[in-house]
Amino acid sequence: MAKGELDLKIKAAVVHEVNGPYTIEEVDLARPGTDEVLVKIAASGVCHTDAAAQKGDFGNIYPIVLGHEGSGVVVEAGSSVEKFEKGDKVAMSFSWCGECPACSSGRPWGCYRLYGLNFAGHGFHGGTPLSQNGKRISNFFGQSSFAEYAVVHKNNLVPVPESMDLQIAAPIGCGIQTGAGSVLNYLKPEPGSGIVVSGCGGVGMSALMAAKLCGCDPIIAVDVVESRLDLALELGASHVVHAKKTEPVKAVHQATGGKGVEYAVDGSGIGECVRTAVNCTAPFGVIAVCGAAYDLQINFHEEVTAMHRTLTGIIEGHSNPGLFIPQLISYYEKGIFPIDKLIKCYDFQNIQQAVQDSISGGVLKPVLVMES
Repeated sequence: MAKGELDLKIKAAVVHEVNGPYTIEEVDLARPGTDEVLVKIAASGVCHTDAAAQKGDFGNIYPIVLGHEGSGVVVEAGSSVEKFEKGDKVAMSFSWCGECPACSSGRPWGCYRLYGLNFAGHGFHGGTPLSQNGKRISNFFGQSSFAEYAVVHKNNLVPVPESMDLQIAAPIGCGIQTGAGSVLNYLKPEPGSGIVVSGCGGVGMSALMAAKLCGCDPIIAVDVVESRLDLALELGASHVVHAKKTEPVKAVHQATGGKGVEYAVDGSGIGECVRTAVNCTAPFGVIAVCGAAYDLQINFHEEVTAMHRTLTGIIEGHSNPGLFIPQLISYYEKGIFPIDKLIKCYDFQNIQQAVQDSISGGVLKPVLVMES
């Protein structure tokens, strides 16, 4: 990293246009403000939200540096930052204002500025710390972690124990806390209650592991990829359903004596899968939708209202990252939440392959590893 008069010269993966490729280029990164931190990125998870942004689903302004599951080490902290100092290990999560009614009541996932702070391309105070040849580059989730370094507002950061592998810590900040939080923070199932997990990617598998922690029984995993179903059994599923071979609603009701399960989590975001998850539940069932479901056709009266079901969308696992991420790290270190079984690491230079493997479903959670 070379220091300029005002900016740092860093390498970052830049997307220049809708559906454009990731190209690793030199860009300028402004130094941190008084409430910001400069982080040397160690690793960054690859999430389907990055793929959606690459396609322009959020109305992004290009060029942009994506990445929102970063981890690393603090290099420099602004003068008003008290919680972090040089040398600290940190994980990064979503950006939240800390001042609105939702944040003030301990619900940062519902921050009134959530969309603007994470998707609008600017930092906490407006503008962006990233530029190239004097032209702005959009920021993502207040971090843009597909890069060697990031300038991050203090709200985004969570301390990581010195003993924790940063490659394992990275993806907790979004996908893993979303799936796990949907169960541990929102559903809060009673031991012995049944749950269906529809879509066993990184989010769904994290929900499944959380259901195992809660003592759910049965835990039924639904997917169309055989290797995912095999892993689901290894991680705690009592039953698996291959949705291309067996009708899931029928299979779940057969496995539960005809009554259905008490809870369901959908991690796919596919409307048909969400509807399936709904109908796998018994009367008074509660369904948490973690994927970005844009198209859902359902007879709401017959399938939800008349069955007294609750259908809810989940953002970031209803998590307060400063509290929840350390909890998940603790579970991992105790050996009861094996995040490592979801992860495959890639060199930063191989970002295009990592993204493609994520989109194809061949890898649950790709993690980019930056050069040391």
